[in-house]
Amino acid sequence: MLIRLATFNDIPFIMQLIAGVIPGMIASGNLQWDNAYPNTGVFTDDIAQGCLWVAEIDSLIAGVAAITTNQEPEYAQAGWDITETAIVTHRLAVLPRYRDRGIAAALLQQAELEAISRGIKTLRIDTNMHNQATQKLFPKLGYIFAGEINLGFRPGLTFYCYEKRLD
Repeated sequence: MLIRLATFNDIPFIMQLIAGVIPGMIASGNLQWDNAYPNTGVFTDDIAQGCLWVAEIDSLIAGVAAITTNQEPEYAQAGWDITETAIVTHRLAVLPRYRDRGIAAALLQQAELEAISRGIKTLRIDTNMHNQATQKLFPKLGYIFAGEINLGFRPGLTFYCYEKRLD
């Protein structure tokens, strides 16, 4: 597995990955993503900011994650000080046929490496309350549940927040 920064040439493959993930999410009751979000524009912005990472297996993009310092204002609902710099993982996804191969964990490990290289001691992530897979994964990787929030750009959904401290 190769973890690398995404390029603009990767966008069609990333969108295929997202299209492959959304039906399973919806079928499990997780309405976090749909045909409108995440979209090409979001991933183009992530790449332009140098924060979109992909996991490749046999030259195929099998996973994706935005690793950034951008925190949603609503994170304050979880009791977080959003003025504290944190590495935040957004848009974490793995192609269904590549699940259970450690791809999500590898992308979250990349987030931790980014934090270490920048001297940042806090990692944060949120997930839809119906995403059982991430709710099992995050604690295994040392993330601690911090509370639940609602995001203005995804009305009607509840998200669980997790944090990992590197102190």
